Amino acid sequence: MIRVFIKSPVFTAAEARAAGIPSRMLSHFCKKGVIERVTRGVYKGSQAKMKIDFKWEDLALVAMSIPNGVICLISALCYYDLTDQIMREFWIAIPHASKSPQRLKTRIIRMRNIELGQTEIQLGTSHLKIFDKERTVVDSFRYLSREVAIKALQAYLRQRVPEKPNLNKLMKYAKSLHVDIHPYIMALTT
Repeated sequence: MIRVFIKSPVFTAAEARAAGIPSRMLSHFCKKGVIERVTRGVYKGSQAKMKIDFKWEDLALVAMSIPNGVICLISALCYYDLTDQIMREFWIAIPHASKSPQRLKTRIIRMRNIELGQTEIQLGTSHLKIFDKERTVVDSFRYLSREVAIKALQAYLRQRVPEKPNLNKLMKYAKSLHVDIHPYIMALTT
């Protein structure tokens, strides 16, 4: 029974119960070192090979453990190298109508329009949802301090590799999310 989960990067207690493994056995398997507890109700197989850069491993585990979760704000800014902030906690967006799951060192943000700007990245063998650069910059103006948001916009406008900044897309997202970033763009580009 537990062999199914030994190589699994992330699974929940509910998935284990559905496979016929009672909750009390999960704690036994943790003590034996067969599985590891990531957080309450979320586990990782001890033989899981994620092949993820160590820097992103914990973020990937948390993101995989939250159904419908999307990496956002500080976590996305760090991933895209658009901030000098240190990721002290993982920022995950969930649909507004969803119940917020509890995870250690994780900030859950309930958002409307969660499909807007959502893209997928591959970390190791895992495919994770993340907001694209433009949505992340616009959300910075909505949820973070002006200082962090302006620095993120400056970093975004300076990037040339692998792609140039897409101001049309940025403005389209800002309009859709009711954020007026036009004055900041004008100040930074003229």
